[in-house]
Amino acid sequence: MKHSESSVTQYQHTSNDIEQDTREYLLEQQLNAAVRAGAAIMKIYKNSDDYDISLKSDSTPITIADRMAHITIKEALGQTRIPILSEEGREMLYEERRNWELFWLVDPLDGTVEFIKGNNEFTVNIALMRNNICISAVVYVPFHHKMYIAERGYGSWVMYDVAPEDNANYTYEQIHANIQQLPLEAATHSNYRVAVSRSHQTSETHEHIGLLRRAHPDLEIVEQGSSYKFCLLAEGTVDYYIRTTTTSEWDTAAGELILAESGGTTSSYPAGTPLLYNKETLDNPWFVAKRVD
Repeated sequence: MKHSESSVTQYQHTSNDIEQDTREYLLEQQLNAAVRAGAAIMKIYKNSDDYDISLKSDSTPITIADRMAHITIKEALGQTRIPILSEEGREMLYEERRNWELFWLVDPLDGTVEFIKGNNEFTVNIALMRNNICISAVVYVPFHHKMYIAERGYGSWVMYDVAPEDNANYTYEQIHANIQQLPLEAATHSNYRVAVSRSHQTSETHEHIGLLRRAHPDLEIVEQGSSYKFCLLAEGTVDYYIRTTTTSEWDTAAGELILAESGGTTSSYPAGTPLLYNKETLDNPWFVAKRVD
């Protein structure tokens, strides 16, 4: 599908035409895969001697936890017979994936740097993409036992007390019996909160925050790792997120939908255009995400 703003707009009117029973089945598989991956991650997280840290071709770190989470998700989602584009399967050629109508876009362990530092700020991201638009998303925060969920056109939600479990098998009914819609009334605050990456800040980040501070003298900076920043925006815990270093599509797809379904927006910076997915190069531009326009 050709990438353009018009294609994004057109798709938003037709994104919910998957039959309800299929949609529910896929969300079950998606959520359970994330919980099982979280279990694999947490087993390794308890013992830093077993991280087996190495560098990928882009000089970013990878651990045994990334690999085990990838294997777990691949096994869990395999039964859906939908192809998977994962950070740990990045060798997938564009010519092979460019015409996929439906695929999973996965980051098995988002926030590897934070995982290595031991600060609990890491997530499992799984987005279901249709015609290169995310239609269903989960972001699991295994340390905090929190699951964020969104379905395009149906809202976004948070589910508490979701402990990492090797054989997680939540049904759609169980999921919806234990969720709260986003944003959260309890997240209301008076000052303006801006989220930034804990490990990936630049001079452009600080310059942009300086501009924001002119309009919001009470501005508070919230440093946070991983896609959890999107979830904090969706909750209403923070108001704005600026990113001026490279990210990849699997870093943003799920979180972007969770934010969008809570009423927020994400756009490239400084151009202000939508983020596009399943491009030949899987890097994102700089971007800003906001609770409201």
